Amino acid sequence: MSEFVPTTCLRCAVGCGHVQRGVDSGYGLDSVRGNPEHPVNNGLACQRGVRETADPDGEWLARPLVRREGDLVPTTIENALAAASSGLSAATESGEVAVLGSGQQTNEAAYALGKLARGGLGTRYYDANTTLCMASAVTAYYDAFGSDAPPPTYDDIPDARTHLVWGANPSVAHPVMFRWISQSASEEGSELIVVDPVRSETAEVADDHVAVDPGGDLALARAILARIADRDGVDREFVETRTEGFDELLATLPPAAESASEAGVSVATIDRLAAAFEAPTLVYWGMGVNQSVDGTATAGALIDCCLASGNLRPGSGPFSLTGQANSMGTRVCSSKGTWPGHRPFDDPDHRRAVADAWGIPESRLPDDPGPGPVGICEAIDGDVEAVYAVATNPAAGLPDAAAARDRLEDTFLVVQDAFRSETVELADVVLPAATWGESEGTVMNMERTISRVRAATETPSGIRTDLALIGEIADRVVPGLFEEPPEPKPIYEEFLALTEGTPADCSGIGYERLEAELAVRWPAPTPTAEGGYRYYRKGADGGSEGWEFPTPSGRARFSSAVSGDDPEPPSSGYPLTLTTAREDDGYNTGVRTREAGPPTARVAPATAGDDRHARLSSRRGSVRVRLEPDEAIPEGMVWLPIHHPAANDLTLPEVDSRSKEPNFKQCAVRLESLGD
Repeated sequence: MSEFVPTTCLRCAVGCGHVQRGVDSGYGLDSVRGNPEHPVNNGLACQRGVRETADPDGEWLARPLVRREGDLVPTTIENALAAASSGLSAATESGEVAVLGSGQQTNEAAYALGKLARGGLGTRYYDANTTLCMASAVTAYYDAFGSDAPPPTYDDIPDARTHLVWGANPSVAHPVMFRWISQSASEEGSELIVVDPVRSETAEVADDHVAVDPGGDLALARAILARIADRDGVDREFVETRTEGFDELLATLPPAAESASEAGVSVATIDRLAAAFEAPTLVYWGMGVNQSVDGTATAGALIDCCLASGNLRPGSGPFSLTGQANSMGTRVCSSKGTWPGHRPFDDPDHRRAVADAWGIPESRLPDDPGPGPVGICEAIDGDVEAVYAVATNPAAGLPDAAAARDRLEDTFLVVQDAFRSETVELADVVLPAATWGESEGTVMNMERTISRVRAATETPSGIRTDLALIGEIADRVVPGLFEEPPEPKPIYEEFLALTEGTPADCSGIGYERLEAELAVRWPAPTPTAEGGYRYYRKGADGGSEGWEFPTPSGRARFSSAVSGDDPEPPSSGYPLTLTTAREDDGYNTGVRTREAGPPTARVAPATAGDDRHARLSSRRGSVRVRLEPDEAIPEGMVWLPIHHPAANDLTLPEVDSRSKEPNFKQCAVRLESLGD
């Protein structure tokens, strides 16, 4: 019988350690369970992560495919690589190649893909699906602290007294982490408060649920900040000595009662939330905040509440919840928004350092990070002549997905994935890739911890890892970019070297250290260092506190953004608001958890009436839905799962002007009875 191999779960971004065992005959995994030796989860594991690792429901891609006379037909891996490389090379002669990555890649594959996109192809049309979920939080962190990633870690959860979950449902999305939150919140003197228009699974077990109006999050957060100031809840010493911009922000805040009305809550609720910040408070937020045209402003307003109340020390602080397993790694490794190690994209010295490390002329590097995934898809009508999509499903995952599919169908499209998807169906070349349990490398979880990913089974002939396939494409399209066929450890070491001395210094976290310690948090500039609470320092023997921020002034910065207009409010023709969110057994666009049939639309009983099937329409498209009356959904709202491929046929392609993250969470829709 095969031995158990330690690895990291790739279901979500908690970063739980697993052990997995391959089957004795053939390909695949026989058994998966939590690893009691892993320092992140100490053996805990959710059954979804175990099940989707061992036995996913998606349709595996078992053969390379090429399109001939309109149909995808099997071919050899060499023929597929030749066809992909020929099409991509031809596109570079007349236009641009767009590259789309993913939070499901290892750090090594993400780094190599970024090197190919930026350093090989020199394209500005490169991004990853992580921008669709985390870009607003990232932008807000840079605004406030001059660097990305949350200040707190999992170690701070037990010491918090107020757990404020805002626009997130960790009971469903992050079950292991939610167990830690629930345990802490259940202690005497602690509480769990949830802000969400929907009475979610997390809200069901909370001490208090604040049902903010859809789109009212920024107004609510600004009202809380105003009341923190009115109630004399400001940590004056911290604000005056460690921050800047507070008085200017305070002068722009409307009266709390005005903002409360805009958010759809009472002034008493504002007082309740402002008072909660008087205790050590962790603010966890997710896609309900980020996926909005006001996403950056709202995330910034939540950080403002933490700064004003002094909640930026152990046991407190702003803690964005990340969905995909390696979203953090993509932010640090992939060169999509910054260069490796969070090097600023437009800084001449950092650009020169990256070009020198890659052995390319600096002039090949694009001048800006690009227009974001939505903008990239829109550019298919212009500059972009070909698309290389790796471990992502833009044909279902982008907003206004029908329009995205039309564009993707009209370009030369190479898709690299482990499972059949809507994007695969549009491809000219399909490269089947290895998946969980079949690849080697590393990942980073949402609290900045790096751990190993290992293979426990072989793959069939024609199936290669993402890293190997990226290397094969690079060798054919940009010969010499990689001196040798890329292997995980050398590529990881190349990445580590580029992070040395940066805010995201990972140079002390080599494979050997991970072999011994299993998981290490950055920044770690030496083989014995490990990151803790960011920006905060405590003097020896319990001495005075100190903070250091990588901003020009060395101080944290309050935000300055104000609310924009609702991009698509309800109207007489479209009187309802659609929102989308996760189900407990769904995975991203559903490629690993696909179910047949129409999506289930949850609505208030009064909205459903006697109908059980209906047509749900927006200004962009319509889908047949099963109606599920649910008192957790407020009247006037329709809830769809993000995992169904039809959901984004309805959503709005408007984006946050700074983060480029789409406004997935609100658009105007109507329901029409089908009479059955």
